[in-house]
Amino acid sequence: MSILVTGGAGYIGSIVTEELIEQGEQVVVFDNLSYGHRAAVHPDAEFIAGDLADRPAVSAIFEHHPIDAIMHFASYTLVGESMEVPFKYLGDNVTNGLNLLREAVDHGVRRFILSSTANLFDQPEDIPIDEDERIIPGSPYGESKYVLERVLHWLDRIYGFRFAALRYFNAAGASPSGQRGEDHEPETHLIPLTLQVALGQRERIVIFGDDYQTRDGTCVRDYIHVTDLARAHILALEALAEGSRTYNLGNGRGFTVREVIDTCRQVTGHPIPAVVGERRPGDPPALIASSDKIRDELGWSPRYPDLETIVAHAWRWHRTHPFGYEG
Repeated sequence: MSILVTGGAGYIGSIVTEELIEQGEQVVVFDNLSYGHRAAVHPDAEFIAGDLADRPAVSAIFEHHPIDAIMHFASYTLVGESMEVPFKYLGDNVTNGLNLLREAVDHGVRRFILSSTANLFDQPEDIPIDEDERIIPGSPYGESKYVLERVLHWLDRIYGFRFAALRYFNAAGASPSGQRGEDHEPETHLIPLTLQVALGQRERIVIFGDDYQTRDGTCVRDYIHVTDLARAHILALEALAEGSRTYNLGNGRGFTVREVIDTCRQVTGHPIPAVVGERRPGDPPALIASSDKIRDELGWSPRYPDLETIVAHAWRWHRTHPFGYEG
């Protein structure tokens, strides 16, 4: 197949692209490089620099390439920022997604994978969180993804537009090849921030609160290896012939902040000083997603469920790319 990957120069999109090409698929990457990196794009993928806000540029992709399916990763993704500049998310994320969907429909493309988010579940009643949990988006970012999920629902009913929405929390690790990993500016994720201490790029890591009702007082979060996420996207694409679907994706267990830091110490051999700070507003004690549905229906299961492997792959990437792709 010829697959369009929007945001294919970003963290998850670039690793999905790598997996697709290893399977023999043709990939067209469309990215404006505002957060992605040209060096992250697999050399066998065709790269097109452009912005989803530019609808004629989006239309040109379909006019010049026989696209069979779309994987959509391009969006603004910072939960905290979305609380400060909501229109960037409720506006741009939604409008850009609609531009892509309009052109897909107009050009007869009927298979679509949405990189959604478990930020749809701000107040879960049950942990782990399954697909039947009531949806209460936790931020304008989460709301923007939910709007696109609802649009896809209607496109399926009206046009037979087959889609899969994949909801997950914390992508982590790096490609096993060592070629691709996290390079964000600013960096907000716990594992790379902690590894930056081991690299001497920051003095310490801050733990935001240690008085939660968890096994060691720090928040519990669900970390899933980015390559396992990539495989889930590919399996979902293959299953669209049997109809649209929605899946929550999780590791199957959660890890506390202290457990993540301790694992980073073990993997790197660095003491990694840590200090306890104030709680962050809105941080729930535990967030873990259930992946029972995708396991049962598609046979997906994580190849790298253990935290040590996730951190080891991330450490190899950061050690060999201490300043990211540009360095």
